[in-house]
Amino acid sequence: MILKIIIFAIIALYIYKLFGGKIPSLKDIAKANREKNDLEADTLVECCKCGTYITHKEAIIKGGKFYCDECIGR
Repeated sequence: MILKIIIFAIIALYIYKLFGGKIPSLKDIAKANREKNDLEADTLVECCKCGTYITHKEAIIKGGKFYCDECIGR
């Protein structure tokens, strides 16, 4: 019984690889998350009040809109 399960798993893995499947490793997942965070930090957004562009990381979100540091202090 165990031998049948092992053989089935090997065949299933072979078919998966045959059709171009890739089993992601933990390093691949961590790298994708890091790239996503870097992309968000570098993305520019426009201040709703003055129209200047600031990075997503520096933006202040209030009411679902982006504001720069100067406009939120006024």
